Amino acid sequence: MKLPHHFEQTIMLVARAEAVFERLDDFERLGAHMMRSNWMMAGSRMRYDFDRARGRKLGACVRLSGSILGLKLQIEEQVVEYAPPLRKVWQTIGAPRMLIIDAYRMGFVLTPSGAGSLLQVFIDYALPEAGGRRLLSLLLGAVYARWCVKLMISDAARAFDKQPGVLASSATGRV
Repeated sequence: MKLPHHFEQTIMLVARAEAVFERLDDFERLGAHMMRSNWMMAGSRMRYDFDRARGRKLGACVRLSGSILGLKLQIEEQVVEYAPPLRKVWQTIGAPRMLIIDAYRMGFVLTPSGAGSLLQVFIDYALPEAGGRRLLSLLLGAVYARWCVKLMISDAARAFDKQPGVLASSATGRV
């Protein structure tokens, strides 16, 4: 899977890696922004469906479904790295039906540091190659990727009583 675009953010949290991992390991918490009606989803929302592992072990599968502007969306993800309490990575499998971006790989890394933990959230993604979605993805792909990562970072910051003061952000790839 070729994923030429990348965005990440890092924040220091005053919490042990185990506590942060426990919170972020729950897809419904981590992806709560996808289940709420919001401007980035054009007022729509997605629904999660889980296998028995609920996304909490290597190989676990998670499905998201919904619609936006009358178009049905469906994404299937699989956990491809699972190393509690330090790292979790998941990626799309099959042929995702999304509007703005195409396949992606997303995750978080925790690095214990003193009394806290450094949290890095990242996304590697591809844009549609052709068709009507290509233009839309060129306009909004990077915006959407940043939106997802920033919401995950700010949700973690709020959960651990920290203002979402990001330490670093970086993006690579064509925009």
